[in-house]
Amino acid sequence: MASSSKKKTTMAKLNRESAVRDKRLRKAAKKDARKAAAAAELLEPTAQAEPGEEGEEGEAQPAEERSPEVAGR
Repeated sequence: MASSSKKKTTMAKLNRESAVRDKRLRKAAKKDARKAAAAAELLEPTAQAEPGEEGEEGEAQPAEERSPEVAGR
């Protein structure tokens, strides 16, 4: 019996396993980037709300044009 008890892994299998590990790492990095972008987006609108308020006031002014009855009251 010339066979050894230790089974050798082929290079092809090692390469496949390495590719799977790399893919998982890239996927995790993308997921973390999406989470960071979402968190940053939640924080930014409060800082951008000040310029947006001016635009909202401008949008509220045309309310007089809705109907003459409402404007006359």
